[in-house]
Amino acid sequence: MRRYTMAAAIAVLGISPIGAGLAQAGAGAGAGAAAAATATPCNIRSQAQSLGPSYVTSLTVAGGAGCAEARAVVRGYYRCRIRAGGVRGRCHVAVLGFRCAEQRMGISVQFNARVTCTRGRRRIVHTYTQNT
Repeated sequence: MRRYTMAAAIAVLGISPIGAGLAQAGAGAGAGAAAAATATPCNIRSQAQSLGPSYVTSLTVAGGAGCAEARAVVRGYYRCRIRAGGVRGRCHVAVLGFRCAEQRMGISVQFNARVTCTRGRRRIVHTYTQNT
């Protein structure tokens, strides 16, 4: 298994360390310019540690999805991961009707992930840090 430093993991995923700006989640690999332009960040500053993973670092919505719905999907996705193998588990079923794809990068004690969940034209993207 390949090991990465935390700085390398952050650079590869394109996310900032804890407490970073929210707008970065809308633009990244797989997100087209139009999708990035219409993505709306959700304010999660007071909830970053209460949505499930150790830290949710960003949350954006697009295509008519709302921030309350997005927070519910993040919580549901976390519960699905826990049921599928604990904090290192992966969710392979729909969460509140959303299909989610996750990209991870990390080291033995922590990983960062970017999760894109879609349901029709609605899109929810969140990034998180999970301490293992």
